[in-house]
Amino acid sequence: MRGLPSGRGLVIGAALVLLVSAAGERPANRLAGESSPYLQLHAHNPVDWYPWGPEAIERARREDKPIFLSIGYSTCYWCHVMEREAFSDEEIAMLMNERFINIKVDREERPELDEIYMTATRLLTRRGGWPNSLFLTPELEPFFAGTYFPIEDRDSQPGFRTVLNAVHEAWGNRRLEMEERASKVAQAVRGYIGEQRQPAAELPGRELAAGAITAVKGGYDGQWGGFGPGPKFPTPGSLMLLREAAERGDDEAGAMLLDSLERMGRGAIYDQLDGGFHRYTLDRAWRVPHFEKMLYDNAHLAELLAESWRASRSPELERLARGTLDFVLREMTLPEGPFKSAIDAETDGEEGAYYVWSGAELRAALDDEGFALLAPLLGFDDEPNFEGGRHTLFLPQSLGDRAERLELDRAELLERIAGPLERLRAARRERQFPLVDDKVLTDWNGMMIAAMARTGRLLDEPRYLTAAARGARFLLARLRDGDGRLLHAWRGGVARIPAYLDDYAFFIRGLLALGEATGEAGWLGHAERLAAEAGRRLGDPAGGYFLAAEAPDLLVRPKTVSDGAVPSGNAVMLRNLLELAERTGDPGYRRQAELGLRAFAGDLERNPAASPVLALALLEARDAAPIRAAGSARTPVDGEIVGASARFTGPAVEAGGRPHEVRLWRPFEVRLEIAEDWHANANPASMEFLIPTRVTGPVRSVAYPVGEKLRFAFAEQELAVYSGEITITGQAAAAANAVRLTYQACDDERCLPPVTRELALEP
Repeated sequence: MRGLPSGRGLVIGAALVLLVSAAGERPANRLAGESSPYLQLHAHNPVDWYPWGPEAIERARREDKPIFLSIGYSTCYWCHVMEREAFSDEEIAMLMNERFINIKVDREERPELDEIYMTATRLLTRRGGWPNSLFLTPELEPFFAGTYFPIEDRDSQPGFRTVLNAVHEAWGNRRLEMEERASKVAQAVRGYIGEQRQPAAELPGRELAAGAITAVKGGYDGQWGGFGPGPKFPTPGSLMLLREAAERGDDEAGAMLLDSLERMGRGAIYDQLDGGFHRYTLDRAWRVPHFEKMLYDNAHLAELLAESWRASRSPELERLARGTLDFVLREMTLPEGPFKSAIDAETDGEEGAYYVWSGAELRAALDDEGFALLAPLLGFDDEPNFEGGRHTLFLPQSLGDRAERLELDRAELLERIAGPLERLRAARRERQFPLVDDKVLTDWNGMMIAAMARTGRLLDEPRYLTAAARGARFLLARLRDGDGRLLHAWRGGVARIPAYLDDYAFFIRGLLALGEATGEAGWLGHAERLAAEAGRRLGDPAGGYFLAAEAPDLLVRPKTVSDGAVPSGNAVMLRNLLELAERTGDPGYRRQAELGLRAFAGDLERNPAASPVLALALLEARDAAPIRAAGSARTPVDGEIVGASARFTGPAVEAGGRPHEVRLWRPFEVRLEIAEDWHANANPASMEFLIPTRVTGPVRSVAYPVGEKLRFAFAEQELAVYSGEITITGQAAAAANAVRLTYQACDDERCLPPVTRELALEP
């Protein structure tokens, strides 16, 4: 399937670059000395490529030539096509070398350049994608842009030869017009991504976060889960906000989250044989993926699956979370411990060749019994859904529903299909494995460290905790410059490029997750040191952080807060600061977080759907207890305020239901003893964003007592609260060993951060 230019990918492993290049026998150009697999792909082009840097820029100014800037990445299909068609063509290369200074950039190594020049392309063309192809003045201001260009004119699309001639003519004959245009575009870029915001006078209210939740819900696809039509991406930031809303008692948000995760897990976006998620699908139903596998998608989705399993105890969510991280350990982990960046979407120029199946291939791999069993389970009993008469593998029904149709329970079905699935895996392993981008990026590794740590803790899986710790130790030891400052990228023993905001934000988040999961205080110390370094290098006194440090070759220092394929570094960093404030008791972290939230309040108000993780940070800031200065009254420890216990109160009862559903339930009770002068919100809570006391887990028919009505200074109406001793009753799965209790303890002046506690169910 061929889709949009902005997502198609080719991953190039270092050892295979020369074999992959169609012109590997040509002399090497300057890119041969670069560590990026993407840049090395172009190392034997006849184009006189430069990496971004002073040598290329000074030559452009000295010779008074425009710059051709090409930005892409190693898993970009159309980047590879343009390398094969245009940049390997001798005649095209001659035109480029005579008329322009040609610069290649790996967007994953230089995200600040990608942000600046993708913004310019969108302003110039109203669209974007990779490869991003721009022409700049020697002062680095863009005046013409596009994405992928074929060599020759095609339908309404100009060919690259036509573009090169037209830009050369315009620069030679209408120079002043081009420079004026470039100046206007540069000014617009500065205003758009380097905007100096007017901070809000005070911390925004919860209503801004409520607007973001409403906006995210408004984009939900009620038929297939996720958001919007195809092409369809996982959008982890939106799912994170739904999860937080669900934790606060929003059942609609919880249903949307679970449906989205389960639908993705049943789709071909999830590799049904070896685990792990592909980057996106072209269709609404998650069945026609773009086959590249990115580290960041698998990190965020694994963590979301584990967190959602904690709430639902769905065996499918646990299977998907484990399948994703086991895939990462098997295929995306380097021997030293860090994690690789991506796995290719194609083999020998054919997208999905490793993953899709013809009917003949499926019959050759399976015996008749295995084919009959798997065909309806994995969707190949229907017409082929991929080009060339081939099938992607997906689950038209859940495993539970399929088991019911076969009059089996889920465990029996899994046991029965294990052998045929292994035969498919064995047949697939005979194929050429896609190439792998093995560079180590600090930000993406930080995401996976957090996922391994949190999932390891939730699923009680030591292998994941060990992997998280190994990855963190590698980054701390190897991604440092001579002065000990964090670096962005490592490959083949060489670390380079000063760290960006996302490196600090996601690595700190990983360290905090490791500290929480292991109880080892050293991880918190590393997180604090990196937070201080980020503030010195990238902090904005007006609030928030710049993406990169100041540099003379940047048109602007980007400072953004919108989420994309990954959550915004600024939003993640603000959440880190709030967690550091809670963990350390240092009020300075809280002040920094609130300053950033005030700085970005206008962004959240203008476009709430674009910044769900910022909305999440705002909710957490509004929940957080005030941090008291040294010497002031001590904030009580939670256990001193609310005592809680849970126990079964009767025998199990038969509840019927389908084979894969819980059939036996036992009555239980949870007892709370709330200290004098403290209270917790009743359920339901009296105001939309108060956190109700709530029992969750494998439970049903939960009954909450009626709260007593009290009046508080911060609310116009009386609020229903619990105080003293209360009892909550319900039914729990007979096999359950614990339930979860969520509440927020408050006195007349303050509220402590909300607490979720696992309560063991006593027999």
